[in-house]
Amino acid sequence: MISIIIPAHNEYVNLERLFNSAVFLHHRQLLEVIIAASPSTNDATSSLSSIPKVNVINCINKGRAAQMNEASRMALGNVLVFLHADVLPPANFLDNILDRLENGFDAGFFSYRFDKETWFLKMNASFTAKDGFFTGGGDQCLFIRKSVFNNLGAFDEQQVLMEDFEFFNRMKKGKVPYTIIKNDLVVSARKYECNSYLRVNLSNLLLVMLFKLGCPSCTLKSLHNKLIRTPYNG
Repeated sequence: MISIIIPAHNEYVNLERLFNSAVFLHHRQLLEVIIAASPSTNDATSSLSSIPKVNVINCINKGRAAQMNEASRMALGNVLVFLHADVLPPANFLDNILDRLENGFDAGFFSYRFDKETWFLKMNASFTAKDGFFTGGGDQCLFIRKSVFNNLGAFDEQQVLMEDFEFFNRMKKGKVPYTIIKNDLVVSARKYECNSYLRVNLSNLLLVMLFKLGCPSCTLKSLHNKLIRTPYNG
């Protein structure tokens, strides 16, 4: 059975859009969707708990890693799917996940495309279908057996930025068999709309390189906040 976990901070508009098109809510193997809302969320996110299978929790600590960990401890499913609020999965993505788990993989990710059509964004998205330098980002919707997730120690809550890449590094070191499913998620291009394409790409490249060189996460977070104008609310 599957538990979908969505970390959120003032993401009501995106979550409402997600659930308006969420045919996966009716999937026989979906047990629950847990929205892990940050303690400072002040929008209408809590009202979404009226949707069948959806549970909104108000997390004790703020930060994606902490919020996702808190939700994972509550999750009843034996498969965890970590989905971002502004990402729309394809209709059959849960079937894709179950198929890969039944064929020897313990974890995986999805390729994606952006919700805006430009040549540059298409080029960026094309890399997500391959295992490479940027594999493991949160927009790729990590799915993993709960037992494997727990054995790896969950997300590092001290990693205030790039907790997804840090966890993926531990997956690789632990030789967890994973796959990339080539069935595109649709990812919001809002970060690119608030910044230039060049600014976002150069900033991402710099941050990933510094992360791989062992730069402390607090330094990465500070640098990210200086380089990138965020479109998020709150």
